[in-house]
Amino acid sequence: MWRAARAIATIFRWRFIKWPLLVGFVLLLSLLSPVAYVELACRGVADPKAATYPPLITEPASQRREANTYLTYPEWHIVYAYDGLAETLKTGDEYRYDYVSSVTGFWRATCPLMRVADAHGGADWDTRSMIHTIGVSFMVEMGLKALYEETVGRMTAWIRGPQKTPQDQVIAHMATDYAAFLRQTPWYDYPFPREARALWASPVGPSLRGWERRLGIGAEFMAKTAYAKVIARAVAATEPAKLEIRSVIGGLTREQLASIPKVTIIGERGSGLEIETPRYDLFTRILVTIAQQGGTIIEIAGNDDIMVTLTVPAGADARLPHGRVLSRMKRSGFSGDRLLVDVKVSELGPFLTEHPLGEPGLEHVFDY
Repeated sequence: MWRAARAIATIFRWRFIKWPLLVGFVLLLSLLSPVAYVELACRGVADPKAATYPPLITEPASQRREANTYLTYPEWHIVYAYDGLAETLKTGDEYRYDYVSSVTGFWRATCPLMRVADAHGGADWDTRSMIHTIGVSFMVEMGLKALYEETVGRMTAWIRGPQKTPQDQVIAHMATDYAAFLRQTPWYDYPFPREARALWASPVGPSLRGWERRLGIGAEFMAKTAYAKVIARAVAATEPAKLEIRSVIGGLTREQLASIPKVTIIGERGSGLEIETPRYDLFTRILVTIAQQGGTIIEIAGNDDIMVTLTVPAGADARLPHGRVLSRMKRSGFSGDRLLVDVKVSELGPFLTEHPLGEPGLEHVFDY
């Protein structure tokens, strides 16, 4: 009798837990399948010519792996996703943003770039695992946000009507500020608690949408605050990222280079001058200034190839006098496209002169 009772209880419990287990397994498989595909199907062949360049900057501490200029893009794809969300919020609501396209675009760009990186020496496992980690995290974040905004968010926006609430305006301003912040600073340093306070400080009245934004998006901000603390502690326990990069510049005097903000002269190197600058968005702007003043970019961190992105109108001709287009993709939240372009460092000066910073125009020069 007791055996029969236990058997019945086991069957009863299994009926209740098998579906959550199955759903969990399917979700896990969905999250890991892009990683498996990239690792198994997105492999390239080493190009012997890529290893023949004799670098001017020879100190190991100042050199970077050339493959990493291509594999820096996936991180920036996330930055551009927030750019697109901010652009969407200028005229619409969160549910209008194409979350699916943004996520699939991450993996569609990563696969061919992995192949290109393999041709330039390949990526170390730390870099590859970092890309997979942020890719899966991005899928989870965008998936949860899409689920919420397509249901609760869409309903409260419909009830609200076309006039945005003060809370909507706070969130739209935060989206623009956050997208700009990410161009130079890690996401986990963003002051999410400040934005949560601003959300609650804005007048709400009897608006259902206002209270829903306060509670729902306020909870998102606080969750990001907690997660950011965890990530910041984990990063602090590892070797800090190098925030400066060295380049060799020709065609400009010491005085001209020293007059550019954030540029430090290291000394003569070959036929040019070695300089040290910040990385990320400031690096792009410094290189643009050098090109505008007639300077030539001879080498960057021991490399002679670099990747650049351009924004272009949809359907625009992608033929370029300098550089080779690696990929073309639709920009989430915008009407145009993004070109990923492989450029010889020696041709980077003319390239930057031909394509000024703008919208459309030069978007970013990817360091290593």
